[in-house]
Parts: sequence; C-alpha cells; structure tokens
Amino acid sequence: MTHAMLKGSNVPVEAATVRAVLRWSPGQGVPDVDASALLLGSDGRVRSDEDFVFYNQPRHPSGAVWGLGKKRLAEGLTDTIQTDLTGVEAEVSRIVLVASADGVAFDRVRDLTILLYDAAVDGEALASFAIRPETGEETALICGELYRRGEGWKFRALGEGYSNGLKGLATDFGISVDESEEAAGEQPAATAPPSQPLPPEAPSAVPAQPGYGYPQQPPPTAPLQPAYGYPQAESRPAYGYPPAAADGYGYPQPVTGAPDPDFRLPPMGPQFVGR
Repeated sequence: MTHAMLKGSNVPVEAATVRAVLRWSPGQGVPDVDASALLLGSDGRVRSDEDFVFYNQPRHPSGAVWGLGKKRLAEGLTDTIQTDLTGVEAEVSRIVLVASADGVAFDRVRDLTILLYDAAVDGEALASFAIRPETGEETALICGELYRRGEGWKFRALGEGYSNGLKGLATDFGISVDESEEAAGEQPAATAPPSQPLPPEAPSAVPAQPGYGYPQQPPPTAPLQPAYGYPQAESRPAYGYPPAAADGYGYPQPVTGAPDPDFRLPPMGPQFVGR
C-alpha cells in the first residue's frame, strides 16, 4: 500500500535501491519538467560539481545515483532518478531530489507528484507526495530528500521552491556556475560588413522602352529557313501586290525596261537573200 505523505513528514526506507519518479500531467502550455539530485555532505553542501546529477551529467562518478530518463505513461509524463543506497559514499549524508521547469513557473505544471519505489520489486509505490507550490512562481522545487538515520535511510517530503530556477538552487548548495562559460554561450549579434562601392553599371541588355505616343521600332525578325532543296524568297510581298515572279528553272527570264536604240541585227548571210 502506498503511503500518501504530507509536507514535512518522513517515512523509513528499507529498500536497497530506490527509484524516485517525478510525474505530472501533460497539456497545452504545460512545461517540460526535469528531475535532478544533489549529493550533500554533513555541512549541507556538495563536495564538488560532480555531486550534481542532472540532464547534462546523468550519472554520479560513484555509480550510486543516476538518471533513468523520461517516459510517457498512461498516468502522465515522468522523469526518474535511481539511487543504490548501499553504494552511496559515507561522506554523503543527504540526497536532495529536485524538479525544475526550465525557467517556467510551476503554477503551470499540473498534478506534480513524487513517488518512491523499491527498484527490486515490480509493484506499487512505497510512498507518494503531491507537491503544491507555495506561490506558483517557483521555477525549481526541492521535492524531497533521502537522508541517513543511524544505519538506515529515510525519505522526507519537502516541496520547497526557488524562483531563480535550477541554477539558483544548485548555487545555494555549493555548485559553481562559470559565468564566463554562460556568457560564451550567448552569441553576439551579427554585424553587417562595411559597405563596398558598387561597380559601374553595365549597359542594360534590355532595349529602352519608347516614349508614350511615339511609334515603336519593329522587332527584328529571324532569317527564314530555306525549304529543303528549294530557294526561298528574300521577303514576303506586301498585301495586295503581286509577288515577284520566281525564276523559271533552266529557262531565260524576260528582259525588263526600254529597248536599246543602238541595237542592230547582224547582217544576214546569202542563204537568207531572196531568190
């Protein structure tokens, strides 16, 4: 039977390996939620940045804490962190389980719940905690924590919010954020190259358009292609005028123009003289 927890309450954890599942309902305008974990020492801070398990560093170097990724189930969307409690280093006294929404306020996340399972048993959750943001403006939430109690472990339901996101939450626990790297991720706006003088304008290949009211020049016509084996006329006759006579094939053509006044027939020979 699943134990429904209230904020601030705790339950003992007897499982050797615990699976902490963040679950929420999808919908229009609902942001994506990421699960992460911070391994804290007795001073309440991380020993190094390696003690932060999140989407960009999904496994702790010790191998005791790792992310299982997101799933879509019938009950909603999930993101999961799994912990082998028997493998957690002795210097680690608490493991804080965190939800973040990438800068979007949690008042838009519906039915956010953290569920604790025994990873070795395929059954119902050991405990569940329905998280209700206090102001609605939180962009990161501490859902709960696994902490040592004597030789064993317990889980406490928290629901504490941060309005400055996962970065602000992680910084509070000793994670160093390199501002230079963050600034390097922002690309400067592209600047236009200095203007270059334009080359002299080449004459346009398109003929200028005639002015309004002036006659237009007739467009050039392509030379007629001769028909195969026959000479072609140079041009077509004007409408209404007879076409020029075509040369008779192999015959002399009639002479045009006035006769030559100095033309004389050659003298006739004796064979043409009358008898």
